[in-house]
Amino acid sequence: MDLIKIGVITTSDRASQGIYEDISGKAIIEVMGEYLLNECAYEYRCIPDEQPIIEATLLELAKSGCDLIVTTGGTGPAPRDVTPEATEAVCQKMLPGFGELMRSTSLRFVPTAILSRQSAGVCEKSLIVNLPGKPKSIRECLEAVFPAIPYCCDLIGASYMEANSENITIFRPKQ
Repeated sequence: MDLIKIGVITTSDRASQGIYEDISGKAIIEVMGEYLLNECAYEYRCIPDEQPIIEATLLELAKSGCDLIVTTGGTGPAPRDVTPEATEAVCQKMLPGFGELMRSTSLRFVPTAILSRQSAGVCEKSLIVNLPGKPKSIRECLEAVFPAIPYCCDLIGASYMEANSENITIFRPKQ
């Protein structure tokens, strides 16, 4: 079974300054541990909401061989929310279906989900997925989109992901 390398990036001015603990990045790691049977190596970063820093961090993780890069934070409409812009700047292809599904899933729980700008794209051989900032929303959104993540990673040349079918059902077309 392949080792999966996962980048986890929290974009938050306050968490990056140590003003409060980053629980969102930990939530991503927790969900990935439940969903994947593969051994996972995590590359964790907590950085400020600065587009050049976000872009550089995404590129660093993609070039270092991360199969999947999951971000949390910076997807709202506030002036400093620039994670989707940074993602689009480094990706060769955008995958709008991820954001569409995450927003429609979140709308079942909160009417302000229409304000969120989650997105996803391909950078090098890495799939980048931008998630919202709250642990509850992270879990809801990953539950919605994760079934497509392993096959997407297959298509872009990333490592082969094996899911824990007790916790999540993935989809791969029959060969």
